[in-house]
Amino acid sequence: MTLTKKIIDLAIQIQQIPAPTFAEGPRGEFVRGLFIQEKLEDVSMDSLGNVYARLPGKKKKAKALIVSAHLDTVFPAGTRLQVREEAGKIFGPGIGDNSVGVAALFGILWMLRERKIELDHDVWFAANVGEEGLGDLRGMRGVVERFGADELGYLVLEGLALGHVYHRAIGVRRYRIAAKTRGGHSWSDYGQPSAVHELAALVTQLTQLRLPRDPRTTMNIGTIHGGTGVNVLAAEAKCELDLRSEDPAALGKLISQVEDIILHWNHEGVKIQAEIIGERPAGDISADHPLVKLAVNCLQEQGMDAALTTGSTDANIPLSKGIPAVVMGVTTGNGAHTLNEYIESGPVDIGMESLVRFVELAGKLEY
Repeated sequence: MTLTKKIIDLAIQIQQIPAPTFAEGPRGEFVRGLFIQEKLEDVSMDSLGNVYARLPGKKKKAKALIVSAHLDTVFPAGTRLQVREEAGKIFGPGIGDNSVGVAALFGILWMLRERKIELDHDVWFAANVGEEGLGDLRGMRGVVERFGADELGYLVLEGLALGHVYHRAIGVRRYRIAAKTRGGHSWSDYGQPSAVHELAALVTQLTQLRLPRDPRTTMNIGTIHGGTGVNVLAAEAKCELDLRSEDPAALGKLISQVEDIILHWNHEGVKIQAEIIGERPAGDISADHPLVKLAVNCLQEQGMDAALTTGSTDANIPLSKGIPAVVMGVTTGNGAHTLNEYIESGPVDIGMESLVRFVELAGKLEY
């Protein structure tokens, strides 16, 4: 069996273990067992559910490289995780985001050992929780708290990001907004406020805000629900709002506009409440940073163009603290966060070669 086939087979094994955000435990235990099986050192799981293992380098005092991949998926418990292969594509919910990323942790280890590459620096492998949705990057917050800033930096693996190097982190603020009224009967109490109507009108006003294209700034109402029946004036309705921007100042301005609208929406018989349910800090390192240049060079060695990219990933946490971090991918594919998600098996070779090269050379950089 080729190493590529071994990595893909492991990705499918991982994908078959449900891992919704906040319920990554079984997948984490599986990964911990594999770390032990590979005879890595200092294998452990922290109170959050992050799983760690260390590949020791030759120099005891050398700074370590932390290589991470998130365990969780966006798919709720009970989702059918069937896999099918078709014309060089492997379909399955979560296969690319991020089962193949987790499998690549082991792929890096296997390739280093097969090629008898001995590193001067330690490599810490971290399979972390809470990257998706309302996980609010809690796993990576724990990883960064553990290792701090005195290391080489972070390589974050995202399964579908091959050909991209993320070095800038988008800032994100998320709210849950609730509208509350007395409610009533749709006929006899007609004219009294309905929470659904009020929330719909509030959302309409929010989405009429003009957002800048440069820096790119976005708004999304991801969920909305409320009411108890077709002939009932709803007493409560809720929605979840996602705000993002490449620029912290632009995000701050949008946050002020949104909060001002919410604050002034309350009137007789209507109460609007908003709570912050997620916050991903922005940050970046220069395109000229040695870690970014190394990632680009490793892709170019494999004949790939490297696109410098901005995104919202686990790298937000180290980047927001001024700690060097980049995101690289394992392969290409499409349909992330949908039931038709797939990876392309062919490019896995290229992706893994670039990742192993990065891990090998990171310890030789000076910055």
